[in-house]
This record gives sequence, C-alpha cells and structure tokens, in this order.
Amino acid sequence: MNQYDVAVIGSGPGGYVAAIRCAQLGMKTAIIEKYATLGGTCLNVGCIPSKAMLDSSHHYEDAIKHFEEHGIEIPGEVKVNLKQMVARKQGVVDQTTKGIQFLMDKNKIDVYQGLGSFKDATHVEIAKPDGKKETIEAKNIIIATGSKPSNLPFIELDKERIITSTEALELKEVPKHMIVIGGGVIGLELGQVYKRLGAEVTVVEFMDRIIPGMDGGLSKELTRVLKKQKMKFNLSHKVKSVERKGNEVIVKADDKKGQEVVLKGDYCLVSVGRRPYTDGLNAEAAGVKLDERGRVEVNDHLQTNVSNIYAIGDVVRGAMLAHKAEEEGTMVAEILAGQKPHIDYNLIPGVVYTWPEVAAVGKTEEQLKEAGIEYKVGQFPMRALGRARASMDIDGFVKILADKKTDEVLGVHMIGARCADLITEGVTAMEFRASAEDISRMSHAHPTYAEAVKEAALAATDDRPIHV
Repeated sequence: MNQYDVAVIGSGPGGYVAAIRCAQLGMKTAIIEKYATLGGTCLNVGCIPSKAMLDSSHHYEDAIKHFEEHGIEIPGEVKVNLKQMVARKQGVVDQTTKGIQFLMDKNKIDVYQGLGSFKDATHVEIAKPDGKKETIEAKNIIIATGSKPSNLPFIELDKERIITSTEALELKEVPKHMIVIGGGVIGLELGQVYKRLGAEVTVVEFMDRIIPGMDGGLSKELTRVLKKQKMKFNLSHKVKSVERKGNEVIVKADDKKGQEVVLKGDYCLVSVGRRPYTDGLNAEAAGVKLDERGRVEVNDHLQTNVSNIYAIGDVVRGAMLAHKAEEEGTMVAEILAGQKPHIDYNLIPGVVYTWPEVAAVGKTEEQLKEAGIEYKVGQFPMRALGRARASMDIDGFVKILADKKTDEVLGVHMIGARCADLITEGVTAMEFRASAEDISRMSHAHPTYAEAVKEAALAATDDRPIHV
C-alpha cells in the first residue's frame, strides 16, 4: 500500500494548488481525480471554457457591430462557425489541463485516476475506470471535491433542451430563443455569449435584481447595459414549471403580482447556483460531518471534526470561487507544514465576465448601511476617460466606499472594460488598509482604464475628481 504525508481528493483549483504547495513544502503528496483530465469544474466545464466562448463571441460582435466605425471593412458576410468556436474552446481546455498534469509531474505528485472514497480517517479507496480498486494511506487528507450545478426540484434536466452550464458550452447550434433561469454570474455570462451569436435571450430571476449578491449600483448599471444589448429580463419572477414539447421549451412563472407569465423558447439554461459535491466520498466512514446544506463542516483552519482531515473550496462554506479555493489550498498546506497563514475572506474579489466586466471587493453599500457604518462614496464614470472613448468602451463606473472618519477603503465596486483585472488594485489597497487619499496620490498611467480608480478615490477623499 502506497503511503503519503498528504492525499488530496479532487484536482480543481483548490485541490491541485494544495497538492503543489504541499509538495513544495517537502510532503509526499498524492492527488485523486475521478475524471480523465485534471483541473476540476473550473478548467474543464467552468471558468476557462466559458471565458474562451466569451472572448470568441466578443470578437464576432465587434466584427459585425464596431469594425466599420473603426475603419475596418470586411468583404462579404461575417458568419458564426459555432463548431469551430467550440473546438477552439476545447483546445484551450486541453492545453490548460495538460499544463496541470505537467505541474504534477514537475512537483513529483502521484496522480490517481478514479473515484476516491474514505475507508477510514487515514485510508482512501480509489475505484478506477477499469473496475479495479486500490487503497492508499495518508497521514493527512484534504477534501477538494468541489460543486455541481444546482437544480429546482420540479425541473427535469434532459441535457438537450433543458440544460446546465456544462451542456451550454457544447451546443451544436445557436438557439433561437434561450430562456435563462437565474440572473447570477453563470447565467448572465453564457446568456451574453449566445445573445452575441444571434439568439434571443430572456433572463428569469426570482430576486428583484440581477447579480443580487453584489452592490446595488453594479446591478443597476449592468441591467441597463445588457438591456441596451437587447437582453430581456423578467425580475421578481418565481418559476413554477419547465416543460419540453418536442424542440420547444415552455417556462411558466408567477410575477410579483402573482400573475402567470408563459415564456417559450428552444433552449432553457438552468443557472440557479451550485451545490457542494460529496457524492461517493463516503465521508461518514471517516467520521467527517456535513452540515444541513451538504457542505463539509470546517473550523477557521479549514479542519474538519476529524483532526487530520481538511476541506477546501466549493465543498465548504463561503463563496464558490476558484481563487478562494486556491487560497484555501495554500493555507491548509502551510498549516500542515507548521506555518501560520491567514485568509481575509472580505478581500476575496468577485467578478462577472460579461462585457462590460463587473468586479468587486469588500463591503457593499447595502452591507455598510445594515451594519450602521458611516461611509462616503467616490464614483467616477468610465465615459470620462480618454482611454475608454478611444476603445469605444464607455459604459460603467468605479465606486470607492471609504470610512467617513478614517478614510480607510471599505469596498471597491466597478463595472467597465478590464475590471476583472482592475479590481486587483482595490484588493491590494485594502490588504494594506489604504485610505482613499492613499490611492488618489498614487500615479496612474495615462491613458488607462485604471485612471478611473484614482479619480474615484479623489471623489471619495474630498470630492475633487479632475476629469468630471
């Protein structure tokens, strides 16, 4: 029986980062993955492939809507080759997952393919694809089994017309009318992909606004921009049935007045969040406790009730984000090595990769009001930037929330071009407990989108933005 210092169950961003960091710190490490490729949801059917499709569809939209204004003329009709678009996406995925395999080899991490399940607190049985089973022993075990798409109990997913995000990345045709149930990150991103490619897209959301977990100002602006792009929204609607008849999907929902609304399309994307995935883990054999939502219970050190077993990522409490899982994987590895790492969960940024991109870190205005914290707001519109006008990406703004008395930055919220990258400036500032004035006195290159951060900081400091 092979013996290890650490065995990691699951090879998503949390799992493979945990394995690498453990190996770097001198621990003999194994990683177990039930699928044929490493990388988990993020690399195979989540973050990476969806961004590939978003970029491809963005190029197409630019070609048909904006090239002429830029002085670029294309003879003949610009057409979508969805088969090639999906193939390119798969190429990106294949290259990325092979990169993870390379990192496993480089760090001398043993990779086991098969379903890993606990026999007890120190032994994991691996059921391999060929039907054979193998057991390994580990002093410490890290659960990193991730999440799967959630569903509503009355919806039958046929994975052909009534689909999840996984199937939406493999469609053979552009839908005529895609109905998206859920106005969160995944639904909006994939909805925008197919809207760009020519589909009619209608979003049905139970809450009174899209991206309900983010600052209300971001929700309002993204709604405005997406409506301008001809996406339709049915907010405050409770879906009560989804039925397929041939190639038609019928969605029935009640609006906020209780009136029934009937929507008909050829595809329905069910995007109502994700659930922790522990199927087949046999956690009870190791004595590991799950909570009422199926998540693995952990303490502040990500340790379960069984002292040598830890859990990270989507399978534990907190935001289901790849980068959050990575930080947790690193943290557990360093704890096992006797170090004292920490994670400030308030400083884990959130991003929506629509265009314009939406990004945020820290507290929202709603949260500050609820907590009774006095704050001031500095906001600056992207359209006031020379760089934004040069690129024709003028939608959006940057908003900085700072403590009214101390000027410490409490939250940064932005929507606009490249905000997924820009938000790191907010994270860095808040990690070092910067004030709005600190940011306002830093030199920002001109012309850039980042100037909006400086201007918002100026607005928050003493209401003196320069360019608006």
